[in-house]
Amino acid sequence: MFIFDAHLDLSMNALEWNRDLRLPVSEIRNMERGMKDKPDRGKNTVSLDAMRKGNIGLCVATQIARYSYRNNQLPGWNSQQQAWAQTQGQLAWYQTMVKEGQMAQITNVNELKTHLELWDSNADNKPIGFVLSLEGADSIVDIDYLDIAYENGLRAIGPAHYGPGVYAFGTDAMGGIGDKGKALLKKMQSLNIILDATHLCDQSFWEAMNAFDGPIWASHSNCRSLVNHNRQFNDQQLMALIEKGAVIGMPLDAWMMVPNWVRGQSNPKDMGVSLEKMVDNIDHICQLAGNSKHVGLGTDLDGAFGKEQSPYDLDTIADLQLLPELLTARGYKSEDVENIMHANFIQFLYRAWQ
Repeated sequence: MFIFDAHLDLSMNALEWNRDLRLPVSEIRNMERGMKDKPDRGKNTVSLDAMRKGNIGLCVATQIARYSYRNNQLPGWNSQQQAWAQTQGQLAWYQTMVKEGQMAQITNVNELKTHLELWDSNADNKPIGFVLSLEGADSIVDIDYLDIAYENGLRAIGPAHYGPGVYAFGTDAMGGIGDKGKALLKKMQSLNIILDATHLCDQSFWEAMNAFDGPIWASHSNCRSLVNHNRQFNDQQLMALIEKGAVIGMPLDAWMMVPNWVRGQSNPKDMGVSLEKMVDNIDHICQLAGNSKHVGLGTDLDGAFGKEQSPYDLDTIADLQLLPELLTARGYKSEDVENIMHANFIQFLYRAWQ
């Protein structure tokens, strides 16, 4: 089945992890054997090759660079200007992949339609389509930079990541969007840039919901009722997103899938972290919505973690093809399965861009 993955940090892996994503996953793992600089070395799950093998022909691909001002304990760049430069390096990698025919940037309805037709054909070595998203808006030095980003194909923004940000407060932080956040949302709305609600803390989430009247999705967020952490959305937030026509992508980071996960100590097998846990989150949102039209996949695979913190029944991203059978076993009909695997996010883009 064709798959749309709404959250992959591809350029971060290419530049910060120094992974040549054109290679098979197994070859990248072999190259990283013995490396200790990052906990997921040799345990990666994503490459463009693996995406093709798994028929994952379309994704939301990120730029990400945090600005960490003084006294902020989170890692990041010491100025917004440096953060901007980092995102431009990431953009250059995507552009290089496009030039090589490895990827295809999707920015409008016509490009989306053409790309889907290509993936429905028997063509060989199809490019991976991607919609460019910015995870955390700290790198937008001022609002004028948003025009530059839009011209370069940026089509979605999550205003915050972890901690306090320039425009909003994110995971493990508390605070509102303020004047800068409101100005960002107003400019995003004028450019028809999608608001990604993922990572917004509760106060910033509700203020953003009230301030923004454009297209909204949550690219990679699970359910707080299943794992009680502020990184997840509670049922009231999920219903607010559903009422605004959002689609919510399900991530595969183990600590978001089961309670009491201890980073660096717990392992997926012992904690029972399987793809069934993703289906639990999918089903919870479907039950809230009363249909299958507001949930999809936003795996976040290799988002600074690998097999050590992924479902034990997933070796590479290609194993997302196990999900249709799991969903069918839960009683989901073929149309529902297609909605979840790709159709919801694709139809969202058609609506947003038309």
